[in-house]
Amino acid sequence: MEEYVILVDQNDNPIGKEEKVKCHLPNGKLHRAFSALIFNGEGKLLLTKRSESKMLWPNDWDGTVASHPRESETYVSSAERRMPEEIGIDCKMNYVNKFEYHVPYKDIGSENEICGTLIGAIDSFDKSSLIKDEISEIKWISPDELKNELEQNRDAYCPWMVIALYFLADSDSTTLEKFNSLITKWASDDLKPVYENAIKHYIPDNNWRLVR
Repeated sequence: MEEYVILVDQNDNPIGKEEKVKCHLPNGKLHRAFSALIFNGEGKLLLTKRSESKMLWPNDWDGTVASHPRESETYVSSAERRMPEEIGIDCKMNYVNKFEYHVPYKDIGSENEICGTLIGAIDSFDKSSLIKDEISEIKWISPDELKNELEQNRDAYCPWMVIALYFLADSDSTTLEKFNSLITKWASDDLKPVYENAIKHYIPDNNWRLVR
């Protein structure tokens, strides 16, 4: 069965739908997506390695879950639906913000999305619950470890995850209050230029922005 995604204008207003595969071709249409980030009690971020069967960015490290809302869903409800489908757990998610970006992947396809960012917290995670068709591996990473990785090995990481982290401090006020210490740690003055340099490497034409 064909999967469809929600087409949107630059203000994230729905304007139709299109087959998921067509939206990820090199000149794919702007559509709605989300990036969900889960943290543990130590403030580490759960990263997942994309399956080698993915058309775009196979075997690259991503935030915890990335996918697309369905027509009846909010950003939060779509992320909460996908958590058990991809990593086998339930987690309450909190809306942060949304951003637009367009980045090609070789000559195979592209991501052209307005992407909502969600964050959540869990105490522990059993990797045996992973859904292997979606994710091949996981790792917990600290801000300092990710800083080193993005300075030394940035091509192993998905662009949208880095953009989500770059804009983390521009959070919904309720989420910012709830996760203030965590967001402060991951949006520090030391990290922001590292994120920005990585994003400029992924998207040299500067085609990314926060959606207000």
